[in-house]
Amino acid sequence: MWCIAEIDKEYYKRMNRVLKLYAEEYDPYYPIICFDEKHKHLTGDLKTRIPMKPGKLEKYDYSYSRNGTANIFVAVDFKGGKRDIMVTDRRTKADFALYIQHLVNNVFPKAKKLRIIMDNLNTHTYTSILENLEFEEALRIMKKINIIYTPKHASWLNIAEIEINVMDIQCTGRRIENKKLLIDETSAFMEYRNLNKSKIYWNFTQEDADKKLSNYYV
Repeated sequence: MWCIAEIDKEYYKRMNRVLKLYAEEYDPYYPIICFDEKHKHLTGDLKTRIPMKPGKLEKYDYSYSRNGTANIFVAVDFKGGKRDIMVTDRRTKADFALYIQHLVNNVFPKAKKLRIIMDNLNTHTYTSILENLEFEEALRIMKKINIIYTPKHASWLNIAEIEINVMDIQCTGRRIENKKLLIDETSAFMEYRNLNKSKIYWNFTQEDADKKLSNYYV
């Protein structure tokens, strides 16, 4: 078993690796891609909404219909001002593998290697790619990516969380009744953000981490 000190050292090591990547100059051939997913409940209104009027907010009833769930994959090249969003029914190993293939082939086709930061969910593995793509294709995709895991309980390190929060505020943080509407809304959000090359500026450095957290690690 690991002792607490050993776990802390691993956390600190992984955190610094991510922070070091964030501090690099932008290279479009080796972009740093932050990846995460969001579970979305599809819900609709049971009663007709009262639309907003000058000086009055829209009104809607608290009751709603349950129309299933969907998954939203989000990948953001935060220094290049580019993101990709895909809605799927689930977030299985196969879904993950196909999405990573999509990033390599369609979203960043000119990149020599994608350095992808993500949490260590059990689907987020090279094995998922090997198990769900043809062998030669799986090898090709794996040569084009480098997966970097954030430490456990450190979702704050993943810049994709910031993009998802913006998406919730501007787009998905409301009732959306079906998958088609969710696709339409997230596509519009993505296109607008990409058109404006919206970037995310990360200011927390290794030096900041040493000042704030070094006393907690052995």
